[in-house]
Amino acid sequence: MSGPLTVARDHGRAGSGIADTLRDEILRGIHPPGTRIRQEDLAARHTTSRIPVREALRILEAEGLVTLVANSGAWVSRLTLAECEELYLVRERIEPVLLGMSAPLLSPDDLDALDDLATRMEQADAEDFLRHDREFHFATYAPARTVMLGDTVVGLWNRTHHYRRAFVTAAHARHDGTAHLDHRLLVAALRRGDAEEAAHVLERHIRRTRIELERHPEIFGDEPGVR
Repeated sequence: MSGPLTVARDHGRAGSGIADTLRDEILRGIHPPGTRIRQEDLAARHTTSRIPVREALRILEAEGLVTLVANSGAWVSRLTLAECEELYLVRERIEPVLLGMSAPLLSPDDLDALDDLATRMEQADAEDFLRHDREFHFATYAPARTVMLGDTVVGLWNRTHHYRRAFVTAAHARHDGTAHLDHRLLVAALRRGDAEEAAHVLERHIRRTRIELERHPEIFGDEPGVR
């Protein structure tokens, strides 16, 4: 016979599954910033009650992908240009720190995998580039064991992902290969054991995206939903 703990575990597993599906859809651009997320629609889609749906939304809120408004509802998180600039400034400072913690722990196999991802990105369309780029950078950070820095970086990536997609699409349209060069320079520095140079490459890499986004305020134009 199932008791309260069993029911809670079941709801937790269901909530995690719903969060995984919705996270993937948001990151792939199926639900753009400002899109309202209706609990009843998610519950019907996943043939479940609203309890695991609420758990899923709390998970995604903690990751920066969803904004919950009391007595109102849930929306895919959106940013103004000024907010995005601020998050990128934070990324410029903290991601090199995380890379510095991780770099000495990267194995030769890890570095080979990074080289492989760099090659895939050079051959990818914009959407595949985004997926491989996320995998590439997160792989450079993966060995680091942190209390909160790793989770903070993931949240910043999630909150800026939609706007990075717009930047990447524009860069692909004009055949700008600067990002590819940065990835190669980053791996080369890591292979040399030069974590300081790798951090400098990464900082410039993030700053370049921030500056490019500043040149395209139309990306942050009015969208339905809430701030």
